[in-house]
Amino acid sequence: MFGGLGDLGFYRFAVFGLGPQEILYILIIVLVLFGGRKIPEIMRGLGEGMREFKKASSEPQEELKRLTEEEPESKQDKQELLG
Repeated sequence: MFGGLGDLGFYRFAVFGLGPQEILYILIIVLVLFGGRKIPEIMRGLGEGMREFKKASSEPQEELKRLTEEEPESKQDKQELLG
């Protein structure tokens, strides 16, 4: 039916085990509870939070990569630092 899924074609669009009808009900409830003006603010805050999380989780990897790519200091530089 849908890409060779046979009888399971309808459930191809299910998210977290929810069908399209349940997702529609949830969206309507969210719209009623928060209103049309508040939803963009909520989504903006969610996006900023996700961006901060991604940045915080990638910083250690970038720092490690930067440290491994730096050229090692020469023996003379190390001796000068040690005194």
